[in-house]
Amino acid sequence: MAGIFITGSADGLGHLVAKLLISQGHQVVLHARNVERAQQALDKLPGAENALAADLSNLEETKNLAAEVNALGSFDAVIHNAGVYRATGKEIFAVNSLAPYILTCLVQKPKRLIYLSSGMHTQGDARLNNLSQEKGVSYSDSKLHNLILSMAAARRWPDIFSNAVDPGWVPTKMGGSGAPDDLEKGYQTQAWLAVSEDEEAKVSGRYFYHQKEKKCLSTAGDISVQEKFISLCEDITGIPFPGNER
Repeated sequence: MAGIFITGSADGLGHLVAKLLISQGHQVVLHARNVERAQQALDKLPGAENALAADLSNLEETKNLAAEVNALGSFDAVIHNAGVYRATGKEIFAVNSLAPYILTCLVQKPKRLIYLSSGMHTQGDARLNNLSQEKGVSYSDSKLHNLILSMAAARRWPDIFSNAVDPGWVPTKMGGSGAPDDLEKGYQTQAWLAVSEDEEAKVSGRYFYHQKEKKCLSTAGDISVQEKFISLCEDITGIPFPGNER
């Protein structure tokens, strides 16, 4: 039995992966953007251990969320599932890019980290020149940031497994009812990476699609790009990435 914290688990892929992990007997802590949605998430998944509330577009609320997670103890896995698509560039940057960075830095290091990326990451700005808290970024940029962060964590923390997932274009509220990809496979990979003892799942610094490794933008594996992203996030948030490994 594993303890797992999942951001953005009130609906969509986060809700579905939480439901699957609970059905497997794992201890799951949910997250939603406000108290009302957190309660609704618990009502839908009464087998969950708890549901925490924080608006990830707000830096202070995100930092407080990290403290609440730590107060519950250490987790075996953290799934950074939360994300916004139809939003301003500023909100996309805060929720999709900065929040995973902040939580990665401040939450007690789990055994496994899973970050939700997207095939759209290939259209992101690998030079990171557009990264701005004031102007925000595109959705593609943010999904590239998730991949970069997952690989940076894998390199800096060799004692854990850190990977990114492309769930595919699946029929959720975000993806739309006409999305062509397999919804079940879209969330199963997150659960598999979080708890599986399969040797294929016990790897780090990889990019997965439907439980298979997939080619991704090679720039994400560039150490200078990873360090630039971490440095920019640290400058914006005032939160350094733990450890001095380079």
